[in-house]
Amino acid sequence: MARTSRETCINAKPFLKWAGGKKQLLFEFNSRLPLHMRNRKSIESYVEPFVGGGAMFFFLKRHYRVRKSSLFDVNRELIMAYKVVKNDCKALIEELKEMEDIHLEKSEEARKKNYYAVRKAYNLQMDGFGYEDYNDGWIKRTSYMIFLNKTCFNGLFRQNMAGKFNVPFGRYKNPTICDETNLTEVARALKTTEIFCGDFTQSEACIENGSFVYLDPPYRPLNRTSNFTEYCRGGFADPDQIKLANFFEEMDKRGAYLMLSNSDPKNEDPQDEFFDNLYRHYNTERVDAKRNINSDASRRGNIKELIVRNYMH
Repeated sequence: MARTSRETCINAKPFLKWAGGKKQLLFEFNSRLPLHMRNRKSIESYVEPFVGGGAMFFFLKRHYRVRKSSLFDVNRELIMAYKVVKNDCKALIEELKEMEDIHLEKSEEARKKNYYAVRKAYNLQMDGFGYEDYNDGWIKRTSYMIFLNKTCFNGLFRQNMAGKFNVPFGRYKNPTICDETNLTEVARALKTTEIFCGDFTQSEACIENGSFVYLDPPYRPLNRTSNFTEYCRGGFADPDQIKLANFFEEMDKRGAYLMLSNSDPKNEDPQDEFFDNLYRHYNTERVDAKRNINSDASRRGNIKELIVRNYMH
């Protein structure tokens, strides 16, 4: 079915930089979408149980007609931000414009002090903050979150064990804190999208026969120095990966089209068959990727990542 002119002009991209973002693998994912979806440029039902920065979701909204979409993540700060962009984009843009104007007119040393003042306010605000019921306080908190994401070192969202944001100041000459054009496009992309705070099992209620489901869990660590699961408290250990594999199997029985990505443990240990065993009944491929998030620059570089599907075409 042809897309309307309004649908074809959605041009959103992730509004937050997120650990484990999938921008570099979008071509690989797109070439492996179910053939009938690629041919029709249409997806009836899309579910993403670990939305993170949303690179895959926004890519699909740019290139496909997505009739119905449901996004999930266990990180309540992230889901708060998505809901604010969806529901109060204009008010959020006003907050961010003001923060940007104040920040950019300062000297570098003054910017640093401003950054840590906002970080302190953001962390203090967490105690007793109402995440359950949407209110105007969500707009201010989301503006803090986006500001920190755009001005912190390496543009990462990371929490310590107490749940406090702990990334240091980043020395950017002219950071774009308020990307009004993209935020407006993101709001349009989210207009008909349901957004939920919850773990992957809760997405089951939205998955039906014929749904396309992309699963991007916190990656299994490649080694002791590259633990992506540390970027949000709670982690995602091997028992969680096994639980996810069982969920994958159940949703396969339901008739959903499933695609999952993860780190390839064979990058470090050629004998590690963890995922090969977990998904032995499915189509598992290894593709080239780059490891960008590691405190040790010598451990960044080309690696293999896994793409698992329950279909061939």
